[in-house]
Amino acid sequence: MRRTITIYGLSFSLPMLVWQVVFFLAPLLFLVALSFWSVRNFRMEPDFNPDNWTRMLGRAVFWQTYLRTFVLSGCAAAVTSALAFPCAYGIAFKLSETARRWAIFLMVIPFFTSYLVRIYSWQIFLADNGIVNALLAKVGLGPFAMLNSVFGVMIGYLTLSFPLVVLLQLFSLVFVDKTLIEAAHNLRCGRLRTVFEVVMPSAKVGLVIAALFCFILTFGDFVSPLYLGGGDPPTLSILITDTTKSGQQWPRAAVIALTMIATLLAVAFAAVGYAYRERGR
Repeated sequence: MRRTITIYGLSFSLPMLVWQVVFFLAPLLFLVALSFWSVRNFRMEPDFNPDNWTRMLGRAVFWQTYLRTFVLSGCAAAVTSALAFPCAYGIAFKLSETARRWAIFLMVIPFFTSYLVRIYSWQIFLADNGIVNALLAKVGLGPFAMLNSVFGVMIGYLTLSFPLVVLLQLFSLVFVDKTLIEAAHNLRCGRLRTVFEVVMPSAKVGLVIAALFCFILTFGDFVSPLYLGGGDPPTLSILITDTTKSGQQWPRAAVIALTMIATLLAVAFAAVGYAYRERGR
């Protein structure tokens, strides 16, 4: 059937289109143009010079940082999704309606405080003489170097994304058809197999989107790698700040930012395509 565009339909779609153009497309185009500018005497000048791209993409440290950031974000998405699923599953299938509402409320509470403040509080817990090592010392363990390490970065990534991943998984699990689970049990399917063969495929879209959001948030995160990971070795977000401080090289920092955006778009399209792909294809 032929679709017709009406004023009524445009009145709802136009604000979203304007928002995307003003706050995404226009800054993105400016960032692309900025990546070709030149810096002379610590001042940026409009230009069309591909030297920024060749210099940044030709540096081994850039690709090492890129791979490190990608791996850390991928691990964070996998670990967060694995830890969040039992929590979301329990809330969706084991709690009453009232208890489920309270659980959702508790998952929202962390967003009431600043993410930066929460990361600062983790420094008190993870320091060499911090709370965690003090508790471990009482049972004869430690001290363990948890701050300024990959472990600290992962704790920060979990702090950032865990409540959101639980909520996204939960909203997908609550819409799983309960009759499919009952049918699996009637066919002598064990509880664990039912989760993997029935529940997870039925909630695949929500589970994949939750992992995607975790990857996106952690891939561009600056706070955790700096304040819990020590900033050395750096991630791409830290490399951007280091580049801008090195002779006001904002055009080269734009190259890094555009590489990050391209990566996130590629990962997002791949994840959404996988999420909505039918089984057997």
